[in-house]
Formats: sequence, structure tokens, C-alpha cells
Amino acid sequence: MERCLVLWLPDWPVTALMRSSIVPAHAPIAVLVGNSVVACSALARRLGVRRGMRRRDAHARAPGLHLASADPGRDAREFLPVVDRLEQLAPGMQIIRPGLAAIRIRGPARYYGGEAPAAQALVAHLRAEGFPEAAAGVADGRFTAEQAARRAAPVLVVPAGGAAEFLAPIAVESLGDDALARLLDQLGVRTLGGFAALGADHVLERFGPTGAHLHALAAGRDSRRVAPRRPPPELAREIAFEPPLTIADQVAFGIRMGAEEFVAGLVDRQLACTELRIELIGPRGGIAERLWAHTSSFDAASIVDRVRWQLDVASADARSAEALAEGVATVRLTPEAVDPIGEHEPGLFGGASDERVHHAFARVQAILGHRGVLTASLGGGRRLADRIVLTPWGERPIAAARTGDDRPWPGSLPPPLPSAVPQDPIPIAVETEDGSPVRVRARAHLDGHPARLRIQGSARRIVAWSGPWPLIEHNWDPGTMRRAHRFQAVDESGSAWLLLLEGDDWSIEGGYD
Repeated sequence: MERCLVLWLPDWPVTALMRSSIVPAHAPIAVLVGNSVVACSALARRLGVRRGMRRRDAHARAPGLHLASADPGRDAREFLPVVDRLEQLAPGMQIIRPGLAAIRIRGPARYYGGEAPAAQALVAHLRAEGFPEAAAGVADGRFTAEQAARRAAPVLVVPAGGAAEFLAPIAVESLGDDALARLLDQLGVRTLGGFAALGADHVLERFGPTGAHLHALAAGRDSRRVAPRRPPPELAREIAFEPPLTIADQVAFGIRMGAEEFVAGLVDRQLACTELRIELIGPRGGIAERLWAHTSSFDAASIVDRVRWQLDVASADARSAEALAEGVATVRLTPEAVDPIGEHEPGLFGGASDERVHHAFARVQAILGHRGVLTASLGGGRRLADRIVLTPWGERPIAAARTGDDRPWPGSLPPPLPSAVPQDPIPIAVETEDGSPVRVRARAHLDGHPARLRIQGSARRIVAWSGPWPLIEHNWDPGTMRRAHRFQAVDESGSAWLLLLEGDDWSIEGGYD
């Protein structure tokens, strides 16, 4: 197993809050998720506040308690600069979560003359930076090193091969799985040593792969390796104009070289941009921006075209025209999505036709607006029309459409789905043999068997039918609730239909080919 060092900054959500905003001086502080305390300051702990405590109980223990909602973004923003400074002493940090970072100890140990001196040097640096409670643990594997850091004062080194012995008396709650901890407690297993003593085969059979992984951690067998953090390269590019330019052709000509350098920077990193955000910034800070996508990848010419088209649209839009009334001072190009460049190499026979199609559609979109050209994909929903998801050309379909949306939709139509869906339901009439309209009464009871259907005045005999299947939507809101019934029918010509009865009105929802 890999020897690693874990640095721990206790109560990081509280620390991040204090570093990013003004909080009352010398006040006890607690950070909440929902109605429960997830972190508290040392002063709050001295007054009896604990993690997991309800808001009301925490206020009862500390009447002057300052409460704040948890903010993962704030925690990450405040922790990244700390890691950047640590990497000046020991590069290759992996952020486990804000307030907790790991590093392979082999390199720092050689530089500082041992594992303990390396840990002490990093802790001393953190304490000099204003983190007096910083601690470090060194052990075989990240999990054991983290447990050592939580019990360090301020440094604790677990000897190689001693992970199982060190972990044995620690409570099973340290594994971070509350459900497993409660179940083990019912079985009389309350420590990691007791859990590790259980047979691995029995644990796998009873608790599955997750339980087997936690069992290995409890036994000191952490196979996870430290993955050093690689700071993302700065890929965005800004092209500034002094004085600001007011003519679209001038802006397009002026960004050509910047666009070439932008693409060249991506190529140097073996990347291809498939989604690009273009921001046109005025001299007073007004911004007209748009996200563009490409079926393959952007080159310099396609970027210049998008800037020109965006300027054409901005001049016709009142809000964008106001933002850019004094001209364009800066054009910012930001890649929103990049792929390995090898995935976008041209095929053996090229891709010129696809490029021409994409260029034409993007040009039409620039003229008609963002939703002027739409692509269709299959999404989720109960009615057939709801399942057609329209996405602006060049954008990725929503998650539901990309995955086929296999979530349950009670009342939705099972496959195979009709191949023809009219844009608007086609009104029809369904009649019995004596010409009476077919209706559905209480408990899906039919007041007659469907014998004929009339489509735009022409009558067709129904030779087979099935149904009804109830379709109920928004049943929690009487004001918007919709109730309908579905039928499938085959007429004498062999055409198969999906029929919908809503109230007393029949319509064709789809047709089967």
C-alpha cells in the first residue's frame, strides 16, 4: 500500500465562512444543512454545540450562536488558494474535500529528511498561514492517514504495516456510512477491529461491494492511490480593442489573430473545443454573450464567423445594442466543453458535407435567433407530445433526452411507440353500432363497444380495439388536474391508431405504421 500524508483543517466550513464574510467577533459559529449542525467553531463546542445537533437545541446551548447555511462553493473557493500555497512546498496535492488534502509522502520525506519532519513542515506552514488547529497524519493508505490526522497533536505517524492495529479501537462511524454503522451496532460490532474480524466472504454476501470496500478500509487495506491535483490550464482568451470598435467587420478582422492563438493553445494541449462562450464587452462593462456549439470542433475561421453573426444579432436586439452602444472594447473566448483532439480527427473520406450543413444551420440561427433552428430528441413524459424535446441547434440535449429518460412515468405509454405523432391532436368521433358516441363512465366502464371511427367526416369500421387505460396528471392539484383514457384500435384498412378520450372529446394521439 502507498504511504501518504493527509492534512486536515478542522471545521473548514466555519473557517471558510470567517475568511469570506464578516461574522460577529468572538461569537460562537455553527454551519447548518437544513436544520442540522454540520460544523461549529471551537467556542461553540465549548458551549456544548455538537455536530448533528438540531438548530433549536444548538441555540438553547449557546444563545448568542451565529448561524449560517452551508455553501460547498464557498468552502471550495477558500480552500483552493490554501492548496496552491502548500504545493509550493510539496507539489502533487489531491483534494479529498475542502479542508482535507492528501499527498504521496515519499518525495517530501526524502526532501525534509523523514516522514515526521515533512509532516511537521507542512503543518508549521499552515499554522503560520493562520490555521492554528491544522494537523497531519501519515500512514498506509488515505483512510488510515485521515484517521491519524483527526487524532494528531499536531502530527501522528502510523508505522508501516501498523494500520490494522491503529484502526482497531476506532468506532465504525468513522467509515462514514451511517446505515452500516447502525446495523453493525445491532449486531454488537462497534469498532473497526470488530468489523475487520468478520470474514470477507460473509461481509460481501451480506453487505455487497460497498460493504466489502469498507471492510477492507477497516482492516487497514486501502488500495486507493493518491491522484495528484493538476491545476486546469487557463484556456480562455481575451482580445482588447483601444479604442472600442463599432463596426462588425472591424471586430471580426481584429479577433482573427486572437482566434488563431486560442485554437493553437488548445491544440498544444491536445484539446478540441466543442462548446464556446463568446462575450462581447463594451467600454462600460456591458456584456452581450452567447454559448455556441459545434458538431465537430471550432477552428479560427468558425470562431470569427460566430463573432460576426453575434454582432449582427446584437445590433438588432435592444438590450444588447444598449450594452454595446459605445462599441466593443473586449472579446472574451471561453471554452465551455473540450474533448481530446483525437476524437475529432477527420475521417478517411473527410467531413466537408457535415461542415457545410453545420455552417448553414448556424448562420440561419444567427439570423432567426437562438431558438430559430431546433433539433428533436426523445425525452420523458406521459403524453407523446411531451416526449418530444426540442433543443436549439448546436446545444447538447437535456439530460433526460440524452439518457432516454428511463425514470418511471406512471401512466406513460410502453413501447413500441407510435411512429407518427401529429403536431396537434386530430379530433375524431368513435361510435357504437347504433351510432351512439362511446363514453367512459366510472371505474373505466364503457357505455358501448367501439365499432366505427370518423376521421374528418369519413367513417371506418373498427376491427380490433383494446383499452381503456387511464391517464391522470396533476392529481395533487384540482385546478390543473387532467384525466383522460387511452385506446388502441385497428380499422378495416389495417391502420393502427392510438386514441385519446378526454372528457367527451376523442382525438388521435398517434399512428402506428
